[in-house]
Amino acid sequence: MNHIVCVKWGNKFLPEYVNVLKSMCERHTTVPFQFHCFTENPNGLNPDINIIPLPNDPARIKTWWSKLYMFSPDVKLEGTILFFDLDVVIFKNIDELFTFNKDKFMIIHDFNRCRVKDWKQSNSSVLRWQGGTMNYIWKEYSNDPKKVTSRNHGDQDWIMKVAQKDINWWPEDWIRSYKWEMQGRKDTKLRKGTKHIFQSPPTIHEQNKVAVFHGEPKPFNCGDQFVIDNWK
Repeated sequence: MNHIVCVKWGNKFLPEYVNVLKSMCERHTTVPFQFHCFTENPNGLNPDINIIPLPNDPARIKTWWSKLYMFSPDVKLEGTILFFDLDVVIFKNIDELFTFNKDKFMIIHDFNRCRVKDWKQSNSSVLRWQGGTMNYIWKEYSNDPKKVTSRNHGDQDWIMKVAQKDINWWPEDWIRSYKWEMQGRKDTKLRKGTKHIFQSPPTIHEQNKVAVFHGEPKPFNCGDQFVIDNWK
């Protein structure tokens, strides 16, 4: 069984982001899959989305740390699990994301790779693993979440630290940073709410399948044609 999952916690992302993600996945894969959303509030989500409730556990389930619950042994998904953050745009076929390095834990080589020489960190915007194989990520976090969150900037830093022996990076051309790699902007502070932030079209490599919109802009306020054509 193949699964595509996402996490929606709090109010940062509207339900539209989950519904659009499911639609993009359906358009860009031939692989049969079930779509699941981990959330504490399913209001506004399409009825054909399977809801996996996030526990009411403020010490552990909060902000981006909520993503770690996907690795809980209480989650009974079997087979291949492919995770996407909600601020991605899928614009080419993603079948290979299910099969590349089959059975390995896959994560992005963090996008600072284009800004810092020999960068060794990971980015958790697109993950893949086999159900039940990475439970230790949640277990070790859950044992002392206060300690983990005080010593790590976010979930991906913790994953990099605790799961280093299992980490395999996706091919860099497949999943790219929209602003740093596709647009070539190395700054991190961009004006919010502007539809056309960049003057030139993005550079889309032949193997590029997914664009990650970390920071600003987000897909809904990006005017590039490939986003308009796919984020719907």
